[in-house]
Amino acid sequence: MTRDMSQVTRAKNGRPVHHWRRDVIELAALFTAVAVADTVANLIGHGPDGAALLVISAVALAATAGFHTWWARRHGHAPPTGDTSARPLPEGERAGPSDQPSRTADPEAAESTLWRMRTTVKDAPGSLAALCTVLAEQRVDILSLQTHPLAAGTVDEFLLRAPGPLEGSEITRAVAGAGGTDTWIERADTHDLVDAPTRVLGLATRTALDAAELPLALRQLLGRCTIRSLPAVPVGGGRGPEGVPVEGVLEDTVMRLRAPEGGVITVERPYLPFTPTEFARARALVELDARLGPRVPRSQDVLTLPEGHDITVRRADTGDLEAAVAMHERCSARTLSLRYHGPVGDADRYLKHLLSPRFGQTLAVRAASGRIVGLGHLLWDGDETEVALLVEDAWQRRGIGGELLERLVSLAAEAGCASVYAVTQSSNTGMVAAMRGLGLPLDYQIEEGTLVITARIGSQAESERAVGVTRTETP
Repeated sequence: MTRDMSQVTRAKNGRPVHHWRRDVIELAALFTAVAVADTVANLIGHGPDGAALLVISAVALAATAGFHTWWARRHGHAPPTGDTSARPLPEGERAGPSDQPSRTADPEAAESTLWRMRTTVKDAPGSLAALCTVLAEQRVDILSLQTHPLAAGTVDEFLLRAPGPLEGSEITRAVAGAGGTDTWIERADTHDLVDAPTRVLGLATRTALDAAELPLALRQLLGRCTIRSLPAVPVGGGRGPEGVPVEGVLEDTVMRLRAPEGGVITVERPYLPFTPTEFARARALVELDARLGPRVPRSQDVLTLPEGHDITVRRADTGDLEAAVAMHERCSARTLSLRYHGPVGDADRYLKHLLSPRFGQTLAVRAASGRIVGLGHLLWDGDETEVALLVEDAWQRRGIGGELLERLVSLAAEAGCASVYAVTQSSNTGMVAAMRGLGLPLDYQIEEGTLVITARIGSQAESERAVGVTRTETP
């Protein structure tokens, strides 16, 4: 590889190196040329042989210019005869810009693993630097960092890219040696590469469009946790949950927030305490939900059943309570008992709770007459998700239940749920057939005389995040 000579005389900062000897020589040559020109001019103007001298000077000048050109071409770019201790550049630096190998071309980088890690350090200068140093020694790349100041120290939350063979326990061991305590680490995925402000804004947008998104937004914001929405007045009557102040309550691994309708939202994460920053973000999402009030997307789909009847499927909320109660009145006692597993007379009391977007999502099927003939519920049950169906007797065995169930499972998959379960009776052959029609792996269990069917949706992200979880406690 050859280089331009102008590059050889450049310093490391990119500016030309100043050579004072060359300047002196050029200045002397300039004075000499002026003196010679003055002498020639006097001879030409006053001497008898002025014309001959002018021709001789021109010939000499041409000969000198030709010699200088020949000499420059021969010696100007010739390499030095002696060893200047210069050595070939590394292979990566000798390649041109388009030939530079990318970072992902490294086999070790291609096998890297993403980790989320949280550790507590002393609130003292150099504590974070010590952590970064030991991570660099393990060839761990820090992709993002958030700090949460506490009274007794600072909680640092990292998103890391580590070499594939490096185990989480090795990372935590190195962090402990640098002064990190209460270290927790788990596998991350590509969704965690989104920075925190962008992720929070996205969750706020989802919550603003659909009130049923609040529990899902909280779960995605806080990671693996159990979220329960408790109404101010229980469905079966009795005493409601203890109220919480407007600002909410944070108790280590449990936070309690006032629900928009007056109840209580409880969030539990036993494996990792909540930070004040997480508590403030969760409280802001709940406050946004309360200010916007009840809201449900009103999009709908028109479907044609095999026998030719048209039905409309859309989201339902408490505004559909009267029509849902009317459907209850048209259902037989057996249909209601298979759905609610209790006294038929209590069925109407559950509808307001089921239709509320605070506790899940409901799909309603309406006939051409406008009457509701079927309801499908996707209910947030802590860290699990339940599906339930009710189809009016006259509209059963027409594929409505299967259509509703497929749509509910799709909503659960979009929400990141790894599975859904249905509680029914073994004699409810319609519900069993609808679950089998999903084509998903099913688990059957008998609990207290009822059949619980669990369908595994197979969320890859959730299964990966459950692998490699390690936590160390302060000795």
